[in-house]
Amino acid sequence: MEQEAYRHVPYDIEVEQALLGAIFMDNQALERATAILKPEQFYDPLHARIFETMSGMIERGGVVVTPLTLHATMKADPGVIELGGQSYFESLRAAAPAIPNIRDLSNIIADLAMRRSLIRIGEDIVNTAYEAPTEKTSRQQIEEAEKALYAVAEQGKYGEGALDFHEALRRTVEAAERAHARGGNISGVTSGFIEIDNLLGGLQPSDLLLIAGRPGMGKTALGTNMAFHAAKAYLDDLANNAEFPRGAPVLFFSLEMAAQQLAARILSEQTELEVWKIRNGRFTESEWEKFVLAMQDLSTLPLYIDDMGGISIAQIAARARRLKREKNIGLIIIDYLQLVEPSRRQDNRVQEITEVTKGLKALAKELNVPVIALSQLSRGVDARDDKRPVLSDLRESGSIEQDADVVMFVYREEYYLKSRKPDESDVAEFTKWQEKMERVTNLAEVMVEKHRHGATRSIQLTFEGSFTRFSNRADDSIVPR
Repeated sequence: MEQEAYRHVPYDIEVEQALLGAIFMDNQALERATAILKPEQFYDPLHARIFETMSGMIERGGVVVTPLTLHATMKADPGVIELGGQSYFESLRAAAPAIPNIRDLSNIIADLAMRRSLIRIGEDIVNTAYEAPTEKTSRQQIEEAEKALYAVAEQGKYGEGALDFHEALRRTVEAAERAHARGGNISGVTSGFIEIDNLLGGLQPSDLLLIAGRPGMGKTALGTNMAFHAAKAYLDDLANNAEFPRGAPVLFFSLEMAAQQLAARILSEQTELEVWKIRNGRFTESEWEKFVLAMQDLSTLPLYIDDMGGISIAQIAARARRLKREKNIGLIIIDYLQLVEPSRRQDNRVQEITEVTKGLKALAKELNVPVIALSQLSRGVDARDDKRPVLSDLRESGSIEQDADVVMFVYREEYYLKSRKPDESDVAEFTKWQEKMERVTNLAEVMVEKHRHGATRSIQLTFEGSFTRFSNRADDSIVPR
């Protein structure tokens, strides 16, 4: 049997030399190259150092990069000395094509670097599968491999590494520019709620936001409303050719409710038809026409619903990475936190929830998108006379409070007051109850109890239960804290 030919690591020294030579011929070519390439993507370490030095010289300005000026800067480099100093730089200039295509040369080098990264990842996968200790499960190995592959797909290299302060400042300025272009209000993804956006600056990339409350408070409705507003704003701004869309494509993990139920809620909100009518199909002719028109209008909404039950944090991360790559999602919502399975079983539930919240925060940072997790609260809230949630109600859930950048509680006094209706024969008590009900009917509070980047306060919204819809109040009123 013929012996398999030895396979070489993919690289092309001549292409690297041609690119460096082209920069000698035309220093402006470097700007086009650096839009695609980073020094570490060169196979030859000396070529990487030459490219980095050229970039530094041109960035500082006032220096034309020639074999002579580059040799004056790099003459102490051992690799330059070994290859003949300035004469090697002269040979690079001579290797430049007569009409160099900088983009093509850069893309070839970047693609070869990506292939080398894939080979390294493949080797790591094989070696880990053979040698991994028993405590590292196959699921964990898959998750690590997915993260590595995602890093290659997004950044063209094996991990981003440390970020220098210059780059951090540049990204901060970009965020400020986005906020300014949107009217000076938000730099993140819009939630659709004026005061929430004003307080948070929008839903910020890499933030983990928690929306918590007892059953019946409207957590899912608020999460669904935010998902719709973000997706709709993105669609509208694309149609208007906005430079910085306020919204984003949304990935919604609905672990409790089926996708069609979630869609029914959104249709109910937009058509102002009760959910039961949509479920039963009991429409008048005008209602049916409104329903069909709304369905057609919403069919292009960039909202992706994953309703698989019993999903693990590793599966959520894998699916989010794929949708980020394919659909460029800019917001992830999980309904709800306690239904997410840990990657491996822990000694107690607190440790499992801790693993989930840490995983969601890591995912928010990795994909650079806001992640909203809805969360149940313990029954202890209902046992108190004052049923407004506080941060201490999260203590049983491990590190939720610690890992979240923003913690919001949804509270509707109307829900509790309905159950305390006095007998109508007690006129005084009944009148007092009725007056209070009038004040709180359709009133909801979103209590921002933790905000890592700014102030906290309670924001009033209108809640229409028949349409599962939150909306801004007419006066956009807020309650200072």
